[in-house]
Amino acid sequence: MKKVAVIGLGWIGLPLANFLQDRNWEVCGSTTSKAKCASLQEAGISAIQFQLDPFPKGEGFQKLFEAEYMVINIPPKSRSQSSGFYIEQLKYLMSMLGKSEVKKVVFVSSTGVYPSEKNGMTYTEDFVLTKENAGNPTLLTAEKMVLSENNFDTTIIRFGGLLGVDRIPGRYFSGKDQVVGHTRVNFIHQEDAVRVMAWILEEELWGKTFNAVAPVHAVRKEIYEKNSHELGIKPPKSYAPPKEGEDRLISPEKLLSTGFEFHFPDPLDFTYVK
Repeated sequence: MKKVAVIGLGWIGLPLANFLQDRNWEVCGSTTSKAKCASLQEAGISAIQFQLDPFPKGEGFQKLFEAEYMVINIPPKSRSQSSGFYIEQLKYLMSMLGKSEVKKVVFVSSTGVYPSEKNGMTYTEDFVLTKENAGNPTLLTAEKMVLSENNFDTTIIRFGGLLGVDRIPGRYFSGKDQVVGHTRVNFIHQEDAVRVMAWILEEELWGKTFNAVAPVHAVRKEIYEKNSHELGIKPPKSYAPPKEGEDRLISPEKLLSTGFEFHFPDPLDFTYVK
């Protein structure tokens, strides 16, 4: 039985743990909260309290580093922490990984690493990123740090906007004025995000970087209006005048070329719970 440790049993980490358990993986995972750790254990998840502050803290977290596979799902909390803090967290984690049993790592990143300018560009994994042009230089530094390690193989997943279930895009703009509605989105449903991570693990796709966004880039206004109609959410009060060339698209073609199939290829068909 393959063993995997999921660092960060959050919005995509916890469903990943459940998904892999159902596929006969031996799974353990981490959470920073002692209370959440206990509730997850009651629900049948092998959860361990583990926190990078930026040095490691917790109880029995050495078990996480006994797995052959690891998913690192701890995005930087830019609003509450400095970029330097996140890099220090990863330095401690890399040091522990270098002395561990872990040989394969999936590192969760974001399409926010690409330039933020809305200039009509479509970005692929071949686009050369630098600290000067990166939309999120901290994430780029993190990606390079993990990829530079020689003690294990790494694959980077750059997720687009993570939506579906309780994350409803129309809710964020309900009743607001001058909402941008004419540009196209780079979204991915929670279920597909989980399936992408599992796909990398099970297909042994290492030493690669993948964009993970739904292949259909739906128009924002159509999504917001459909959310309003189907879920009873108040639509935006008004939309900003459209301008040409404001799309910023992310290509998932490299991921699709591996044989991965999206359950939700079109964000207009995402499922939600109220």
